[in-house]
Amino acid sequence: MAEHNRLGASGEKAACEYLQGKGYTIREMNWRSGKLELDIVAQKGTVLVFIEVKTRQNNQYGFPEEAITPAKIRRIVYAADAYIRMHNLSLDVRFDVMSLLQRPDGYEIEQIEDAFFPPLN
Repeated sequence: MAEHNRLGASGEKAACEYLQGKGYTIREMNWRSGKLELDIVAQKGTVLVFIEVKTRQNNQYGFPEEAITPAKIRRIVYAADAYIRMHNLSLDVRFDVMSLLQRPDGYEIEQIEDAFFPPLN
């Protein structure tokens, strides 16, 4: 596995542990359906949270959350819609971003709630 893939997998695992510590239930990790992908699908109470995880070794080229483009947002929203339909869910929905920067003793983690809203078109 390439180093950036190991870093990403390690970051997603750390994000899940962080979320569980905050009372979230992890429904899915690395959910895929065809070409659709969601990093983490979590739930807290009656809110279904779709979480995009961005992990970096440092912020030399910008902060991790800055890597989420409008095109990426559209793909996440499309995947979330497919997930909701597939599981016939009727819950409130939120889109979060988890930004992780690698540190010598673990990760510096920031959860950005309501990081974006679905585009209208």
